Amino acid sequence: MKAVVVDDEPLARERMRALLSDIGDVDVVGEAGDGVAALGLIERTGADLVLLDIRMPGMDGLEVARHLASFEAAPAIIFCTAYDDHALAAFDANAVDYLLKPVRAERLGNAVTRARRFSRDALRVLDATASTAADAPRQRSHLCARVRGNLVLVPVAEIDYLLAEDKYVNVHYAGNDVLIEEPLKAIETEFGERFVRIHRNCLVALDRLAGLSRTTDGRVFAKLERVSEPLEVSRRNLPGLRKLVRSL
Repeated sequence: MKAVVVDDEPLARERMRALLSDIGDVDVVGEAGDGVAALGLIERTGADLVLLDIRMPGMDGLEVARHLASFEAAPAIIFCTAYDDHALAAFDANAVDYLLKPVRAERLGNAVTRARRFSRDALRVLDATASTAADAPRQRSHLCARVRGNLVLVPVAEIDYLLAEDKYVNVHYAGNDVLIEEPLKAIETEFGERFVRIHRNCLVALDRLAGLSRTTDGRVFAKLERVSEPLEVSRRNLPGLRKLVRSL
């Protein structure tokens, strides 16, 4: 198995490498200290197995697992953490096992054996809403897109607006745009406090709203910072949007 070790502590990564070296047929093909770097590394190496810490700065391990579920060949995930308060969320993310630090060699060996038995297809399914109320998934820090076969991670904080187009959503951010295969409604539900709907096919970032304007034919448009072209507001969404603009 090709394995990737993900932990923000170098000593923890070193120890995990040492433990894995004693397990037959496991080749550590790389390591990463944060979630964003981990996703790129896992895709490039085609890793079969990921030893994944949960509490990391920026993108945490649970979010990494949610993104990995969208990979065509999703790897097996073994969470390795010093905390036991994310176990339910970890198994909701289809983890093969959940190991508490310090990880024991025998326990790790059993987890790797379980990972070998799991088919990749069984590991692909991730229900991001399947969790207890006490341990619900956190909002993602990034959206995941594919551009000419390459993985692109879009920081949610940099998104200006999202526009539904047929089966896709066009994400406009920092002068760029990418297509993702997520329903606009699901994004609105997850990030309801960050984005506001101005049209049935459009969400805009609240912190980008710069005002409203009306044309001579009565149509209303939202003006956004960093966006040159205003976006049309539907009559249905106009009353609520006016209240938001006044309160900004």
